[in-house]
Order: sequence, then structure tokens, then C-alpha cells
Amino acid sequence: MKQLFSAASLAAALVLCTACSPGETSTSEPAASVAAAPIPYGANKDTSATFVHDDVTLYYETYGQGEPLLLVHGNGGSIGTLAAQIEHFKTTHKVIAMDSRDHGRSADSQEPITYEKMTDDLAALIDHLKVGPVDVVGWSDGGIEALLLGVRHPEVVKKIVSMAANLSPGPEAFDPEVDALIKTMMELPDEARNTPEGKRQLKVVGMMLKEPNIPPAMLGKVTAPTLVLASDHDLIRLEHIVTIYKSLPNAQLAIFPNSTHLIPYDDPDRFNSSVDRFLATPFRKIDLIPETMASFEKMMAGLPH
Repeated sequence: MKQLFSAASLAAALVLCTACSPGETSTSEPAASVAAAPIPYGANKDTSATFVHDDVTLYYETYGQGEPLLLVHGNGGSIGTLAAQIEHFKTTHKVIAMDSRDHGRSADSQEPITYEKMTDDLAALIDHLKVGPVDVVGWSDGGIEALLLGVRHPEVVKKIVSMAANLSPGPEAFDPEVDALIKTMMELPDEARNTPEGKRQLKVVGMMLKEPNIPPAMLGKVTAPTLVLASDHDLIRLEHIVTIYKSLPNAQLAIFPNSTHLIPYDDPDRFNSSVDRFLATPFRKIDLIPETMASFEKMMAGLPH
């Protein structure tokens, strides 16, 4: 259990960090050093803007030129957690990333947070920017939202990449130790529970204990080609990932070996290259038996006689 509390403390720190106000910094370096610093993804005044949807002010940033690509962060995260993806894809795409409601530099909502509301915020952003349809890459909670975009707003998506999403909050998706981890993240000391940061954490993390509630059959509405990704040591059960894959009518599946839920951060080259290949390659469905046998016959015909 000590290990779970340690992980919970780390996740709590992430939530608290993403609640920082724009422009906040922990150093006072000379201007020349600041000018030479890496791009502050998630806190970049030069590329940021806000808009209002459903009475919530939402913060977003855009980078690069080309086909539009929407990146969606996970629970307790923010635009900054996608820095490696923004840095990579902005060379070939117009990259759009938004802090979800009750996350990062976006405002807090007055109502309970849901995946459907966050998904509708994304659709509103696409409409606000007049860039649809877009390719969308979502990680964790962002992967859920990416799938829901295909369900609720199919007209705004071209291709979907869903990394480590889940359709339900129960044992179908989580092993017991993962469920325990989420619950420990709700155990804040009294002095922290009533702070703005603490209230955010309880609201955002608490959502994972109740949601999402997406019937697998609902994914049959997703017509966009979809790449389902996960790691072999993911927080989401692999059986659940396969259920998502099998429920989508136009899907591909890839499992990263010897990796965790954090592969977009831990090994962005491997993650980004998989996404690159999917986005750049025309999608086609495999005709299982004919294609298997055609390759087998070709292989056998090529053997030395």
C-alpha cells in the first residue's frame, strides 16, 4: 500500500501543478536565459487563447501548419503533459491542444464534470477554430473523449487515436490495485480538501470512480478509422482494450511491449511514430482469410526449390 500512496502523491502533485495560474514561474532567471528556454507548452502566451462554451472559459494553444490535429490530455493533466507530442507533430500538422474544463488553465465548471461535457467542449473548440474535420489523438481520459467524439460528433473527426481508454469504471477495466490507487488519490487531508486545488482534485479524480459508462455497442457508431493503443503493463486491463478494439467497425490495434500507461511521456519516439504511421497511411480493413492465404502462398512460392 505504501507504493500506492506514493503514486497517489505524485498524481496529486500533477493536479496541483496544472492548477497554476498563467505565467507563474518558480525561477527568476535573466531575460536572456528565459528567451533561450524551451517552449513552455501549456503556458505559452504567444500561442494561447480562450473561448467560452457552456459557460466555462476554456484555454487552448495552437502550433504549426498543415492538416489539423487535436491532442487531448488525460485525467489531472494539461496541455503541458503533451509537450513531446506537440513538439513532434507541429512540424507536419496544425496542432491544437486544450486544457479540459476543471484542468490546467481552463476555468472550473459549476456542474459535475463528465466525459460527455468534456467531449462537447472539444467539438465546440473545433467549431470555434473552423478547422474541422480533424484527426484526434487522446491519451487516457483523452482517449475516452476521442472515442466519444466519434460517437457524439462524427462530422468533426477524420481519424481517431485512442491511447489507454476505458469504457467503464469497474473491474471490467481496472484490476483491484488500480481501483485502490484511484481511491487513495481521494484521501486528502482536511486542510487540503477545501483549497481550490483540493476541490479540483476531488472533482476530477472522483469522476473516474463513477464514469465513463459507455456500452461497447455504442462504439459501433464510430465510423472514423481508429487506432486503439495500450501498453502491456497498462493501468487498463488488456482484455478491456481488446473489447474496445472489437467494438469499433474500422479499427486497428497495437500494444506497446514492456511499457506502461505513461508511454507517451516515457518513450515519445515510439508512441509518436506509431501515430504518425497510422495518420499517414490510408486506412483499409483486412479481409482475414483471403489476405492471409495470399501472403502464405506468396511466401511458399518464394522458397528455393
